[in-house]
Amino acid sequence: MSDNANNQGKPAEKPFRVVLASASPRRRELLEQAGVTFTVHASEVDESLEPDLLANPPEACKKLAERKAGAVVQEILADPAFEGMLIVIGSDTMVVKDGDIFGKPKSASDATRMLRRLSGATHEVITAVSVWMVSAEAVDPALAADDDSGNISLGFRTFCDTSRVTFHELTDERIREYLACGESFDKAGAYAVQGEGAKLVKHIDGYKSTVIGLPVERLVKEFPDLI
Repeated sequence: MSDNANNQGKPAEKPFRVVLASASPRRRELLEQAGVTFTVHASEVDESLEPDLLANPPEACKKLAERKAGAVVQEILADPAFEGMLIVIGSDTMVVKDGDIFGKPKSASDATRMLRRLSGATHEVITAVSVWMVSAEAVDPALAADDDSGNISLGFRTFCDTSRVTFHELTDERIREYLACGESFDKAGAYAVQGEGAKLVKHIDGYKSTVIGLPVERLVKEFPDLI
């Protein structure tokens, strides 16, 4: 049997590797479910924002997604042995109510405050995705000190996706019960829609994946080569 026959039905090997610039297990699960083959490379970045960005949540979210992906790209390119093509995906998620950005709660009282504000109302969940495309040619070791010896090209595109989430009316007792399950404290807005927090939600207008942290439906639509 010929090699061509053996290879029939097998997906063609992609000319690039995909890197998820996030340690979030939720984003990893979403990308896996979408059928994307990838590795994980997370980097710590400064998530503080200038006042003008705080007043513009979509732009703030895009800026943080770009920082996360860009930091990973810098670390990868710092390796002189790197060559080939990469797609690096960074993401950031914000919960916004009446123009206020809700981050991760700092305490039980902070989480209670957030959930009281979200109770019986509709808020926005914004997730920004920054996709960086990187290509580097092999460097001749004899010319390693020459800045022009390697050819690196890169570009990126960032988009935002927004879902509107409406909560049931929450009593203080219901809030205490939810906080006791322990899933609030590493989540923006103090709830996890993929966990027990789903019981707090009355309706989602938009992608649930956006609320979880990575709008994979839109990602693979805009970047179909990922799958």
